[in-house]
Amino acid sequence: MLSQTRPAVVLLGAMIAITGLCYPLAMTGVASMLFPDQARGSLIVRDGTIVGSARIGQAFTSPGHFHGRPSAAGDGYDAANSGGTNLAPTNRALIEAVRDRTMALAHAAPGVRVPVDLVTSSASGLDPDISPQAAQLQVARVAAARSLAEDAVTHLVERGVRPPFLGLFGPAAVNVLQLNLALDGLGTPPARP
Repeated sequence: MLSQTRPAVVLLGAMIAITGLCYPLAMTGVASMLFPDQARGSLIVRDGTIVGSARIGQAFTSPGHFHGRPSAAGDGYDAANSGGTNLAPTNRALIEAVRDRTMALAHAAPGVRVPVDLVTSSASGLDPDISPQAAQLQVARVAAARSLAEDAVTHLVERGVRPPFLGLFGPAAVNVLQLNLALDGLGTPPARP
């Protein structure tokens, strides 16, 4: 019995060391060398303070800021409780939530088609990006709240558009946090409602 147990225990210990220690450390080292920004969380620093991550969305609700996708993670953008609604497309609660969001946006911008990413949450609930169309829909509100020309805000949106990876993979997107930081960099604080 000992002749069979000993090799099994040694093999188990070796596999734990290789797959649980050596491999993760090696991958962390390679990632840190090849992709240092991503390996450190894609943190965004403003005036020496970390203000967020380019990979995790934040809740912006003031009229003078661009709003991201709705979040179903906890109370909204809760990274400790990441997840989607898991509601079926025919679920009454999902249909009503999407309808209410669509009506609110359609009321704010009559005659404009509301992009789907402004009325549905992502699978993670932490999506940091919106489509360029979703950003353009919000330009008038943001410009009015900040007393800025719409052309200046539109220019910021256009500068913030990230094209599909290699021109093929994924949609064009705008990072909401980076766009709002660029907007705050104009020096015009949003008006208080």
